[in-house]
Amino acid sequence: MKAEVYPNKLGGWKKDSILHRMRVSQQYWFSSFILYSLSFLLIVCLCFLGTVPIASAAQMPEIQRRGYFTIAVKDNFRPLGFRDANGNLQGLEIDLAQRLASDLLGKANAVKLQPVANRDRLSVVFNNQVDFAIARVTATESRSRLVSFSVPYYFDGSYVVVKDTGIQRINDLAKRKIAVLNNSTTIADVRYYVPNAELVGVKSYEEAREKIESNAVTAFAADASVLSGWVQQYPQYRLLPSKLSTAPLSVVMPKGLQYDDLRLKVNGAIARYIDEGWLKQRAQYWGLP
Repeated sequence: MKAEVYPNKLGGWKKDSILHRMRVSQQYWFSSFILYSLSFLLIVCLCFLGTVPIASAAQMPEIQRRGYFTIAVKDNFRPLGFRDANGNLQGLEIDLAQRLASDLLGKANAVKLQPVANRDRLSVVFNNQVDFAIARVTATESRSRLVSFSVPYYFDGSYVVVKDTGIQRINDLAKRKIAVLNNSTTIADVRYYVPNAELVGVKSYEEAREKIESNAVTAFAADASVLSGWVQQYPQYRLLPSKLSTAPLSVVMPKGLQYDDLRLKVNGAIARYIDEGWLKQRAQYWGLP
């Protein structure tokens, strides 16, 4: 039986029309729910049958069977991870990746290095795209909610670079202009050690160098791992001896009890490299303070 609908005095529709539309809407949403439920049930069944793969980071036994690590690294961050004139990856973190492969898998070339952007250094680990990352990642409490960190392999931190040979120590920068990256944690470090210096915000390392070259600022404060590479590229600059802060760089590994074996082996190896002095020697070799 067809619902009776006709205009009311206000040009709208009578109650019969509204009830009709409500019934149609309910039927639509009920049908959609049924289809969604069936689709979900189908996906679950396919997963159990093994036709839909579920992503999972490799555990240590699987890594040993396949014979190599997949490690995320930097390829544009001298001296931690960068490409030489021939395009080969090298740096402190590359050395560490190859040493871990050598000690844990039996050969230094048992590793596939995957260059990664800064924004992806954690996601490639918790999305199971690599076994772990050695990519200039500072271990922090907030990050540890997503991933696990090894014992630190290098302690980074804020330093100051200058070109003026008259500047010998941090106190010589009193009432001078010091460039700092906008919104960086280095700002607080400089304010603490040189409270009467004038801070000048910059958007990039290149802008900071331009300001030093034009004498718009006397110094630039940033992480040692960055400034060390800068000094190697531009020998007219040098680091002041004072370290303004400390930031532990660690290997990023997946969370979960199933990865305990991997974490124990990586942590044990790094602890040995520290005790033997190998990591300190490699850091010095690459010009890190």
